[in-house]
Amino acid sequence: MRCAAAAGLVLLALLSGASSAAANELSEKLASCVACHGADGQSQIENVPSVSAQQPSYTLIQLFMFREKLRVAEPMNEAAKDLTDADLQSIAHALAALPPPKPPDDPTDPARLERARALTEQNHCNVCHRPDYAGQQTVPRLAGQREDYLLKTLRDYKVGARRAYEPIMLEVLQPIDDTLIVEVAYYLSHLR
Repeated sequence: MRCAAAAGLVLLALLSGASSAAANELSEKLASCVACHGADGQSQIENVPSVSAQQPSYTLIQLFMFREKLRVAEPMNEAAKDLTDADLQSIAHALAALPPPKPPDDPTDPARLERARALTEQNHCNVCHRPDYAGQQTVPRLAGQREDYLLKTLRDYKVGARRAYEPIMLEVLQPIDDTLIVEVAYYLSHLR
């Protein structure tokens, strides 16, 4: 609960111009977010994504999909079920204002990073997600995301268990074998 309270105070400061009542209401709604995604939006829980500095349009769409059960993940469906459209927008903008997630502190393998970097460029990942992998518009930030979450998500896209707005992720990942998907997840999670 302390994390939720700390995150609420941080988010209150970020919401300049918002009324105190509206800020308090948003802080309460964000409490369930920070319980899993971390007080600073950087998840410490396996397979739970970091949401800090995420593109607000992307987050808005994901929250809408969870609310409408167009994307199924029970904790998220439950957390989003009573959110209004205005709530979705406020949450998306509050999370976007948080600092980007930090990559893991463990030592990296430069050769491994370079191979994966070349693979992401060869497959044009850096076009939609941008060269710094900060994302843009409805395309998510990948830089610094949890490696386990990236790996699970990429695998889900490859087999069609997770869908994007366009079939581009399925098309891009089809020719890439699992060992290379592991390398891409490693690379993106370690981007500084």
